Amino acid sequence: MTSGKRTQVALRGDVLQWARQRVGLQPDQLARKIGVDPARVESWERTGLISLAQVDQLAQHTYTPLGYLFLPEPPAESLSIPDFRTRGDAPPRQPSPDLLDTIRIMQRRQAWMREELIQDGAAPLAFVGALQIGMHPRQAADVLRSALGIGHDWANRTSSWTDALRKLRDRVEAAGVLVFSNGIVGNNTRRKLDIDEFRGFTLVDEYAPLIFVNSADFKAAQLFTLAHETVHVLVGTSGISGDTILPYLPETLHKTELFCNQVAAEFLVLADDLVAFWAILDRMLDPFEQVARRFRVSTLVAARRALDLGLIDRTRFFDFYTTTYGTSLRGETQPSQDTGGSFWNNQMARVGQRFGCAVVRAVREGRLLYREAYALTGLRGKTFDSFAARLERLSDEQFR
Repeated sequence: MTSGKRTQVALRGDVLQWARQRVGLQPDQLARKIGVDPARVESWERTGLISLAQVDQLAQHTYTPLGYLFLPEPPAESLSIPDFRTRGDAPPRQPSPDLLDTIRIMQRRQAWMREELIQDGAAPLAFVGALQIGMHPRQAADVLRSALGIGHDWANRTSSWTDALRKLRDRVEAAGVLVFSNGIVGNNTRRKLDIDEFRGFTLVDEYAPLIFVNSADFKAAQLFTLAHETVHVLVGTSGISGDTILPYLPETLHKTELFCNQVAAEFLVLADDLVAFWAILDRMLDPFEQVARRFRVSTLVAARRALDLGLIDRTRFFDFYTTTYGTSLRGETQPSQDTGGSFWNNQMARVGQRFGCAVVRAVREGRLLYREAYALTGLRGKTFDSFAARLERLSDEQFR
């Protein structure tokens, strides 16, 4: 019997080259990962001749589905949801394997949860699609607050950006929306999500709407992204979002993104509250920092709101923007470290409390096999059991 290490197959060289290029690797970089000479990689891409064992390794190191490598031509990978990251006439950015795989994971979770809810006799969520693009942002923000059961001064009552993010996430989940936050693909710490590629996305569904927030981002940016994506749910439009930390800059965003940004900004920084607060801040050395701390947003969001409300002129805003953009924002806005901190806190954000509880309940009731639960959560064996026990304790505490 011939070993897989020796058995060669004739594939398409351009397909093998496509697999390498889709993850941004040079031939020598891929060669080091697989443990072969760079000339071998170049030979594969020139002739298409490669051993079965090396096909497996190539698929593993390029995060390419194995079957793709046997195709007669490179596949055209595209997003399965609207892409709102484009600005003006700029062409859409080719999605990375990390983004594509993250969307697939979320779609699989959403499909399972939708079926669960329908079988349980759940009713469609009334607020999905409740907003119309073109509504006044103040009116739309009021609808959003009503849907979440949250007051206009909720952020001021939190102790930090982290606390504000947690509180908003809890309210969004309590309303019936699945919320997931992660800075990597699943639990693979070698596959970090790039905030320059996307900040978050929304998968709209009347039973199980889903929001994903890239937690590699700054805390203040995550808060704005979560608010922005929640507006997407109320608009009833799925999509992937780009730079939400700098609301509607430049003014060439898609109309859906522009509306979601405007409503999210009004939701987080109520116009009347900011005008009243600004009266005691304008003469301070750093009013944008004070606004950021008061409303738990970034200083750039604070400055943009001041501009939109006529509290500062464009010259002052762009002076601030020029000196601030690209630098670390002050306050509790540092990026989340998904590879550090509490393992269980990370898992709670990655799996989501609402979704996790539904999966654990289905397992306990015998309606879901453990292997299926492992696939849905990315947790296996004793790790899944420990996570399930923590969720059950947390649920018990909430209903005492």
